[in-house]
Amino acid sequence: MHRQYISHAISVVALLTLGFLPAQAADVAAGKAKAEICAGCHGDNGISQMENIPSLAGQPDQYTQWQLVFFRAGSRKNEQMQPIVEQINNEDIRNLGAYFASLTPPKGPEDNDPDLSKKGAQAAAGRRCASCHTDSYAGTKAIARLAGQREEYLVKALHDYKTSQRVGGAGAAMADVAYSLSEEEITALAHYLAHLQ
Repeated sequence: MHRQYISHAISVVALLTLGFLPAQAADVAAGKAKAEICAGCHGDNGISQMENIPSLAGQPDQYTQWQLVFFRAGSRKNEQMQPIVEQINNEDIRNLGAYFASLTPPKGPEDNDPDLSKKGAQAAAGRRCASCHTDSYAGTKAIARLAGQREEYLVKALHDYKTSQRVGGAGAAMADVAYSLSEEEITALAHYLAHLQ
């Protein structure tokens, strides 16, 4: 637990450092060029075709920036991401955030289980997910877009929050929400969100 607080403190310092850097307009073209290292996993145009790898297209600019800072600071851990974030600087982070935010988000596939989606919508309403992620689940500022995200990735993310495997950013709020979710609710929520258009 102590290590988790240290990681969180490092993340806060990293974010403050990023925030106090001289403000520069993000360069979407530079972000696109840098994103070539992302395409192998996150897909061309930021739409993932790989299981348990999220789509980044249409994610809010600040959300992408913060997640990259958390990975780089080590408070969010992922073996595939660590060597990549070691190669990027603050300017790259700003440019990548702007680039992925500029892309058209993925559209959810046709819903093959509307009853499960209905249960997911009820779970989302009961947990007040829209109060942070917006009514359309498109996310905003530093809050993730959930609409159209890969279904199995959403299941994984909710499990990671529920078991405190994922920290950083809104980790405390998400852990609080996810902790009380049943397996059935996690499955239903992920299905509902993944199939939103």
